[in-house]
Amino acid sequence: MAKDRPEPELDRELADLPPELRWREWMRRVEAVLFASASPVPREDLARVVGQAASVDLLVEDLAADLQGRAFEIAQVAGGWMFRTQIAYAPAIRIAADVGDQLLDLSEFDVAVLAAIAYHQPITRDGLKDIFGKEISRDLIGRLHAQGLIATGPRAPRRGAPYTFVTTDTFLAAFGMESLRDLPDREQLGDAGLAARP
Repeated sequence: MAKDRPEPELDRELADLPPELRWREWMRRVEAVLFASASPVPREDLARVVGQAASVDLLVEDLAADLQGRAFEIAQVAGGWMFRTQIAYAPAIRIAADVGDQLLDLSEFDVAVLAAIAYHQPITRDGLKDIFGKEISRDLIGRLHAQGLIATGPRAPRRGAPYTFVTTDTFLAAFGMESLRDLPDREQLGDAGLAARP
């Protein structure tokens, strides 16, 4: 919310409602905020629309239970919550809805570069070259940056102070992760044959 705009009046406590109806109304407020947001909504923002005695985690849990069997779910990603369509409905959405600009058009190599950045961030292009044994093009870095999956990190503390790259909240949301701790363990990847063993 913009700092220069006054916050609209909102009865957060709903003291005039019986407890069960108060809880329901808080759930609906959380649902409305998540529905209206295109990005994950952090706990602090959701807490601004409910009473002080309300647990945002429990409200979200109850709302998720209400949504069982629906085509969408609440996902905890990138430090917040957002609505996400169930994966089973992806083919129907691609056929019937105009979501072309929302789809990630990533090659296998793009995903590999993203994974290298995620596991080794902050990392320079030279660091990526060391991992892949070849130069990583500025075009590829530019595409990942334009899609919001990576951002510029701190300058590397060496000659020329090259830029480093880090993943973003958009990366976390796109891959359904709450934080980088949700990345698969490198040893497990090696065991599955998806990465070189350390």
